[in-house]
Amino acid sequence: MKLTYAFLALFICTALSAQQKQFTHQDSLRGSITPERAWWDLTYYHLSIKTDIDKKHLKGSNLVQYKVLKSDQRMQIDLQAPMRITKVSQDGVNVKFVQDGNAWFLELPKNQVKNSVNEVLIEFEGNPVISKNPPWSGGVTWKKDSNGLDFIATSCQGDGASLWWPNKDHMYDEVDSMLISITVPEHLMNVSNGRLRSVDQNADKTKTYNWFVENPINNYGVNMNIGDYVHFSEVYNGEKGALDCDYYVLRENLGKAKEQFKQASLMLEAFEHWFGPYPFYEDSYKLVEVPYLGMEHQSSVTYGNKYANGYLGRDVSGSGWGLKFDFIIIHESGHEWFANNITYKDIADMWIHESFTSYSENIYVDYHFGKEASQEYVIGIRKNIANDRPIIGAYNVNSSGSSDMYYKGANMLHNIRTIIDNDEKWRGILRGLNKEFYHQTVTTAQIENYISKEAGTDLSKVFDQYLRDTKIPEFEYSIEGSQLRYQWKKGVSGFDMPLDIIVNGKKVRVKPSTKAQTKKFDSVVQTVEVDRNYYITSNQVK
Repeated sequence: MKLTYAFLALFICTALSAQQKQFTHQDSLRGSITPERAWWDLTYYHLSIKTDIDKKHLKGSNLVQYKVLKSDQRMQIDLQAPMRITKVSQDGVNVKFVQDGNAWFLELPKNQVKNSVNEVLIEFEGNPVISKNPPWSGGVTWKKDSNGLDFIATSCQGDGASLWWPNKDHMYDEVDSMLISITVPEHLMNVSNGRLRSVDQNADKTKTYNWFVENPINNYGVNMNIGDYVHFSEVYNGEKGALDCDYYVLRENLGKAKEQFKQASLMLEAFEHWFGPYPFYEDSYKLVEVPYLGMEHQSSVTYGNKYANGYLGRDVSGSGWGLKFDFIIIHESGHEWFANNITYKDIADMWIHESFTSYSENIYVDYHFGKEASQEYVIGIRKNIANDRPIIGAYNVNSSGSSDMYYKGANMLHNIRTIIDNDEKWRGILRGLNKEFYHQTVTTAQIENYISKEAGTDLSKVFDQYLRDTKIPEFEYSIEGSQLRYQWKKGVSGFDMPLDIIVNGKKVRVKPSTKAQTKKFDSVVQTVEVDRNYYITSNQVK
């Protein structure tokens, strides 16, 4: 998901409110690995939904298959009002359940034996929350296309997939595979994640679209998109062979889509080079038109950027390079590597999704337009940084950090690339992350430690500065003849980031700390400039 301009201001206001709020019992139930979640591991979902579009109503079931990690009888399932669970059964036996806000606790009658694999069937219905501002507020969007036909989509990052279907709504546990069966009026089509397994024609003039997801998937990545879609496709010859690329767009936009979506193969070429193979060959790659801007739904990336380059026609960097590509195709597809392949365990670590994916825009520019262009792009997005609060949020209460996880996070990664000063090594780290943590949920510590280890230098203070503090580090220096005196100001305790400066026109690497140091040069120091690729400020003391 991406934030900018008016939406950035909205996100900041929301984030500040989250920072000031007192977290509740419900926040803990949603955001922590409760005892009622910890004892079982998801293995499979079969989500089946029948839509009543006129009433904006959903009714269906979710078959939840799980492995018992340790014996227990009480299971937490999440479903948010006004949706409600109507019946639960296991092996044909009704299961008692109690509701605690958005959490539903099932009292399983069957003995849950360690290492056994069991199933529970959850039936539900209701009128799901209607998103007021998709995708920044979660829920279902019910619209009409220009021909007056229904055009419907789900989006629920942050607010949670339990807005519209019952599940284990915590990011730490991804289901291993999933069947999604959505029933819609026969003149419309549903597009969801994975591959279309079959379409059933029903007697009541409806059709059921059955989509199978072979790879692990996070709950918010599951989506339902309904419309008067037409389909076209291509095959991309990628690192792991033939990748099926399918495109679903409104009938009236077919011509524009065939031209604009040519950027999908350019994206795959750039990202496979920098990040490694597309992580979901088995499930294909899709772009699906929706009635909102777009989201990173796994193997079913949604698109609503009006078939224009930039972000709704604007350049978020102001550098000019942002108009060379369709922002939503590139950014939301970048999430296939960082969000869908590598997924945070706790939303407090959402920077793992958004910093790397904002940086992916820069990587795309680098691959297709050159390193200098990419530097201009990532430097240009600095104007959007708020430095309002730390990027990392509060743990165990479903609370994300500052929206600076986008632009500031991208610049932090650009800093690290500059520190490493070896593009092939940096590329190896990015590819290595996607290999080491392939289809896994991770913590910030895992990502930080991996990058430091592979970089061969301790970057812990760099991460502390940019992820856990709001101050921009200041390089303070003074010139005394042929000597340069310097140190870091406004840095976290022990801040020691290496820095490239240009002294008398020659590039020099220094290693400032929070204590003053002196470096002597062969001649009088006339000029000092700081490499613009570092996100810092500088101050010459006379």
